[in-house]
Amino acid sequence: MPAGAPAPDAALAAALAAIDWSRPWFAPLRALGQPLACAVAAGADLRGALDACAAPLGLCNDAGLPLHFVPQAALPDGCAYEAHIHATGAVPTRDNLHDFFNALVWLHFPAAKRLLNRLQAAAIARDGVQASRGPVRDAATLFDENAVLFLSAEPALESALRGFGWRALFVEARIAWHDRCTVLPFGHALLEKLVRPYKSVTAHAWPLDLAPAGVAHGGKSQAAPPEAPDCRAVDEAVAASLRAAVAQGQFAPRRFAPLPVLGVPGWCADNGDPAYYEDTAVFRPGRRAA
Repeated sequence: MPAGAPAPDAALAAALAAIDWSRPWFAPLRALGQPLACAVAAGADLRGALDACAAPLGLCNDAGLPLHFVPQAALPDGCAYEAHIHATGAVPTRDNLHDFFNALVWLHFPAAKRLLNRLQAAAIARDGVQASRGPVRDAATLFDENAVLFLSAEPALESALRGFGWRALFVEARIAWHDRCTVLPFGHALLEKLVRPYKSVTAHAWPLDLAPAGVAHGGKSQAAPPEAPDCRAVDEAVAASLRAAVAQGQFAPRRFAPLPVLGVPGWCADNGDPAYYEDTAVFRPGRRAA
């Protein structure tokens, strides 16, 4: 640690050190996230380090105000978190993994995050902060916290996902993965869970009609590719998809499809055995048609 540098927060430093950046689900965030985590663990202020990453990208909130990261104490009493971001561009950020990953998602998917923030702020302005959020705000919260983006231009693969066709999706179509279909984690609570993954971790999948090969850094493999799709290349497609769903009155929790993420080929060594998917406590048959 450089002379005169502040001592790092021990709990935050330990939490950041637990992130295994070689895991395939962290690959899209690694280039920014790993150096940032190392800097903060060495004593850099998390919010200052995030601002240094955000400024060159020209990030802003939905109102065009520069996006910046502030201590949680900067959130005024009685002001809703989402409304504060929308009004000021300031993202209250605590010294924990949950808020660290939230900030990383802002850096990688700014258009989608702006839109989600606008939807949440509009719902709060209209309805206030209530125990029942309503379908749009509920869907925005699910997306923000636990979404995974399912990229594929092949309707049959999306149908298998929506129809709980786990064998069709993960076994019979295994060779399609990371070339004709793939996933990108978006939800920051999901990313936090994946620091210590377990078989039953299940995301809310949002399908996008987008071929992975068109947004990949490079590499094709039945297992995880050497490089994951570029988040910034996907970002506008995510925002466009959300805008369309809202305009059609279809942005609601029912639009998501459950996806046990450790079923993704290459994301778990055990799933190379087809019997892995016979665990119906995780890979459930579902109650709805494709």
